[in-house]
Amino acid sequence: MVADDGTGPTSEPLRARIVLAAAGLLESEGLDALSTRAVAARADVPPPTIFRLFGDKDGLLEAVGEYGFETYLKFKGQLSATGDPVQDLRVAWDLHIRFGLVQPAYYTLVYGQARPGHLPRAGRRAVAELQKMMTRVAAAGRLRMSVERATAVMHAAGMGTILTMISAPPETRDLETADAARDVVIAAITTPATPNAGDGDGRHDTAAAAMALRAALHRDGASALSAAEQPLLIEWLNRLADSRPEGATPPAG
Repeated sequence: MVADDGTGPTSEPLRARIVLAAAGLLESEGLDALSTRAVAARADVPPPTIFRLFGDKDGLLEAVGEYGFETYLKFKGQLSATGDPVQDLRVAWDLHIRFGLVQPAYYTLVYGQARPGHLPRAGRRAVAELQKMMTRVAAAGRLRMSVERATAVMHAAGMGTILTMISAPPETRDLETADAARDVVIAAITTPATPNAGDGDGRHDTAAAAMALRAALHRDGASALSAAEQPLLIEWLNRLADSRPEGATPPAG
C-alpha cells in the first residue's frame, strides 16, 4: 500500500484516487459497500489516509457526491437562457429528473441520506443554481412568491419526485408522473405570461412586482440605501411576496 500523511505534494492525486475508488464501489455495489476499509483496499492506501485527507467518512461521501454531480452541475450551469425564464425552469427540471434516474446511486447518496440541518455540498450547489434561475423568473415579474420560497418548493418537489421514482421497480416507472409534477409546481410558483382573467385579484400582481423590484435591486444595485437598509427592504419584499390572504387557496394551475 502507498503511505502518505495527507499533507504532501501527492495529496491531491491521492485524494482523487480515493474518490474514484469510492465512486467505483458505489456504482458497482451500492452505498452499503462504502466502508472506509473497503475504499482503502480498492484505492491501495492505508485506511488512516482516508481520515487524514477527508476528516471522516462523511467527508469522503461529500467528495464522492460532488464527483458524481459534477457533470450534471456543469450542464445545469451552462443551460442557455431562452428568453423565457419559466421555460428554462422546465428544462432544468427535466435535466434534474434525467440525472436522478440515470445516476440513482449518486442521487441517493446526496439526497437520500437526510440529516437534520445538513445538505451535502453537491446539493447546495444544485440549489444555488436553481435560485439563480428563479431570480431570472423574478426579474421577469412572473413569481407568485419569494425567490427563496419558490426555490425551496421546486427543489423539494423535484427531489421527492425522483426519490419516489427511484424506489419503484423500473418497469413500473411512469415518466409522465414527473412531467405532471413539473407542471403543477411551475403553475404554483409562477404567473402566466399573459394573466388570466380569473387571476386578477391583485395578490399575485403584488408578489410578482415585489420580486421584480428585488431582482432589479440585485441587478442594478441599491446605492440609495445603506448597508443596513438593503437587507431590511429585501425582508419586506419577501414578506409581501409570501403573504397569503386568510382563506386563500393555492392556484389551480
